[in-house]
Amino acid sequence: MENTLQVYNTISRQKEVFQPLKAPFVGMYVCGPTVYGDAHLGHARPAITFDLIYRYLQHIGYKVRYVRNITDVGHLENDADEGEDKIAKKARLEQLEPMEIAQYFSDRYHINMDQLNVLRPGIEPRASGHIIEQIEMVKKIIEKGYAYVVNGSVYFDVKKYNDSYNYGKLSGRILEDLLANTRALDGQDEKHNSFDFALWKNAQPEHIMRWPSPWGDGFPGWHMECSAMSAKYLGTHFDIHGGGMDLLFPHHESEIAQSQVSNGCEPCKYWLHNNMITINGQKMGKSLGNFITLDEFFSGKHASLDKAYSPMCIRFFILQAHYRSTLDFSNEALQAAEKGFKRLMQGVDTLQKLSISATSKSDIPKLTANCYEAMNDDFNSPIVIANLFEGLRIINAVNDGKESITAADLEILKNLYTTFIFDILGLKNETENNQFELLDGLMQMIFAFRQQAKTNKDYAASDKIRDELSRLGIAVKDGKDGSAWNIE
Repeated sequence: MENTLQVYNTISRQKEVFQPLKAPFVGMYVCGPTVYGDAHLGHARPAITFDLIYRYLQHIGYKVRYVRNITDVGHLENDADEGEDKIAKKARLEQLEPMEIAQYFSDRYHINMDQLNVLRPGIEPRASGHIIEQIEMVKKIIEKGYAYVVNGSVYFDVKKYNDSYNYGKLSGRILEDLLANTRALDGQDEKHNSFDFALWKNAQPEHIMRWPSPWGDGFPGWHMECSAMSAKYLGTHFDIHGGGMDLLFPHHESEIAQSQVSNGCEPCKYWLHNNMITINGQKMGKSLGNFITLDEFFSGKHASLDKAYSPMCIRFFILQAHYRSTLDFSNEALQAAEKGFKRLMQGVDTLQKLSISATSKSDIPKLTANCYEAMNDDFNSPIVIANLFEGLRIINAVNDGKESITAADLEILKNLYTTFIFDILGLKNETENNQFELLDGLMQMIFAFRQQAKTNKDYAASDKIRDELSRLGIAVKDGKDGSAWNIE
């Protein structure tokens, strides 16, 4: 490509030329879900963001080893080191085994991601399946003098680490400020300093999820899993580590410290963070209780929704904003995205019907160059979409006879739309779903006529409608709430 791929590196806070460690191989690790509840819109954004990056890196010729973890142990209620494990708590409430909870919600997460056309990662490790690797990493950190053991728990000594390195280089936080803001908590727990974080936690007798270790039965700290699993599958220094902006501190900051001590280097070259989805200016998430699940978006069954929104509408809505910018949810914004997506898909259909001529008035090759330039500029999907809509203007103008297009330019335009809409942006034409909606609308009209016949006591006409539908392969089931249909 003529344009050099640049990424915005969170740790340097500027764009850097992307240079994989072992070109053309790229190692990418992304923090995945904690599986104790249904996926919501906040889960969709990082999944779609890094799916876009994964798709594009492959498109321009890189072989990508994409690792996305599943957190099924060690993530405590307050995202720190106290409280109950989130999955264990859910298991206790539901009277199930913790792994039943993890399996159930990871299965549902995968279904939602498939609906959003998010490609599966090459490797999807679970924290509970890598306890040995995490214990070995904790041992190294203790041996090097940067961790201490108290009552069967192991804590990372942040102050000692900061004396030699910089705890806060990713988030921009200053240890002295952390100390000043948390001094009131000193002495209330077993840590040397309240900002020290757990590498291994001693399991209380009632704790369900526990493994033997040199320090007693317990479970790994939340930050430890990503350090251990990324090193196992990508090596101690790989290319991209990604996740949501909410993970920047303390999760990713702590990962840097753990990896620096145990492996002698920082874990990755580039830190990429997607920004948050907000609702009324406030972060959308489970902890705040203001989230809407993806299933609720797809069904429309939530008080905050005016209607149902398709998976491709949600994907297009997310891609319309640059991944590093905040994205505010509203029905108006989703409905605008829905209209825009439908216009784009209509353009794809119209593109196949265009007539060619000897000349072209529009600079169609420039559109292709613009799209690559946008993607090479920190994966700028909104600019790509803007150029695709400029292409849509040309398509409609040619279709209306106001402009002309040569066979060569038409081929360029077709390749552009196939490559960027479907392969890179990962959108799908939902024509089949639209046809279902049309058929359902027609069936509701037929049911209304049939109900009118029943009201008029014209049962022969009502039965005839039902029998004709059956002959066409459509089964009708009458119930107290009305009639339903399905294709036999």
